[in-house]
Amino acid sequence: MQRRTLMRSASLGSGAMVAAGTLAAPAIAQSMPELKWRLASSFPKSLDTLYGAGETFAKYVAEATDSRFQIRVFASGEIVPGLQVADAVQNGTVEVGHTAGAYYVGKDPTFAFDTAIPFGTNARQQDAWINWGGGRELLAEFYKGYNIHSLPCGNTGAQMGGWFRKEIRNVDDMKGLKFRIAGLAGEVCNRVGAVSQQIAGGDIYPALEKGTIDAAEWVGPYDDQKLGFNKIAPYYYYPGWWEGGPQTSAYINLGKWNELPKAYRAVIEAAAAKAHTLMVSKYDAENPKALRELVAAGTKLMPFPQSVMEACFGAATELYAEIAAKNPRFKKIYASWRPFRNETILWFRVCENTFDNFMGRQSAANKL
Repeated sequence: MQRRTLMRSASLGSGAMVAAGTLAAPAIAQSMPELKWRLASSFPKSLDTLYGAGETFAKYVAEATDSRFQIRVFASGEIVPGLQVADAVQNGTVEVGHTAGAYYVGKDPTFAFDTAIPFGTNARQQDAWINWGGGRELLAEFYKGYNIHSLPCGNTGAQMGGWFRKEIRNVDDMKGLKFRIAGLAGEVCNRVGAVSQQIAGGDIYPALEKGTIDAAEWVGPYDDQKLGFNKIAPYYYYPGWWEGGPQTSAYINLGKWNELPKAYRAVIEAAAAKAHTLMVSKYDAENPKALRELVAAGTKLMPFPQSVMEACFGAATELYAEIAAKNPRFKKIYASWRPFRNETILWFRVCENTFDNFMGRQSAANKL
């Protein structure tokens, strides 16, 4: 009798616990605020991978919060032009943006470290510096001055060198070339004689078509094919030495970030990381097919001449020394970034590159 009573009590207790658990989850969810944010993207909707990272970010936030935290994504130009996203986040026009720090080197060249600087790191090396080399902390300190909290939110992997109307045989062919190129790379190109211009992604095709520019770089085969650059400029150069592993970022208004509950901050971090991983893997999956199709359609695939690479490398090294001498913010981050880059490249030379180069030779010999 006593045993049956005990069992019945235990059963009732278990049922009460289950009921409490069933009621607890909604109660916890209801304790979190309902938020509706706007995200301004620097990219047009036609670029499903770049623009799509913002959508992935927003979707993950909504799903993880049972839609209590919603972020509506706006393409370049819908709220602000693509190259004004940082301003919109800084002054609170929008709560969050998806953009690239390299677009804002006119404000301060230090922004470039959040994307890529010429002859810098590849995608994995950039992640390593951000996560384990002090990059995140250094950039957080820098962005405070712009009322922004920045998170990695995508990477394209190594980019192509762009589309040219004429063949580039030596450094002299760069002289007077009107070249759409963003970030510090524009200044490097200027130093070897080109005339750089920064134009948002959605505006490049008409500028190239009208002859306003002679050449343009964007990302790589998958995006470039969508934008139709091959219809105007036949020469497709590689590599994009200015963006070996360019990162895009989620810019969050610092005041709005500080107001978020810790749980929502964790969701934002996870959402950005999800978008980050998906972007680089999608480009790696889509670029090979797009490149084959471009070449089959008549694109002339060509490497930059070694003389051009060497001249640009020298110009870039001189530029960084000059900036560091007069910009303490740039100097502080460069002092961390440069030795980290050199060390990680040494490791890649030993193992990663050896493997990649061997497999490349097997591919060239049709042995795969």
